[in-house]
Amino acid sequence: MSYDLLIFDPAVAPVSRPEFMAWYGDLTKWQEPRDYNSPDGMTGNLPQFYDAVQQKFPPMNGPYAFDFDSLVEEKRGFWQRLFGGARALKPFDESLVTDYSCAQSGIYMSFAWSVAEQAYEEVVRSALENGVGFFDVSATEGVIAHTSEQLQALVL
Repeated sequence: MSYDLLIFDPAVAPVSRPEFMAWYGDLTKWQEPRDYNSPDGMTGNLPQFYDAVQQKFPPMNGPYAFDFDSLVEEKRGFWQRLFGGARALKPFDESLVTDYSCAQSGIYMSFAWSVAEQAYEEVVRSALENGVGFFDVSATEGVIAHTSEQLQALVL
């Protein structure tokens, strides 16, 4: 299980909850002729949102995927950094690596539950800054926010 959020182009997604949920159901059939690991070809401000959020929550797959091999190299040098030689580095939290599914008009993100609160705050803040919509997929009757006023009400 994961903690899931959806960001969408508010110019494309319906406003009423029943119509939005039908649109969301169609979106998550993943039938678009595209590479869902790539942000290329997304509408509205979705590319800017993706660029901002993936800095803190790096993608698991796709052209900007986090390089897990670099962690192996970092761990290999742990003792050397601990007892001298290379400068000690702050270890990277692997739970931040996120599974993104990039549709044309939405980005479905699956986070580790251990970073759910942090992810929610960052995604809502970035959605507000980038003018995209927000849907809390993991919540029962999750909030759907199309406007900056609705997003502002979610800022913690």
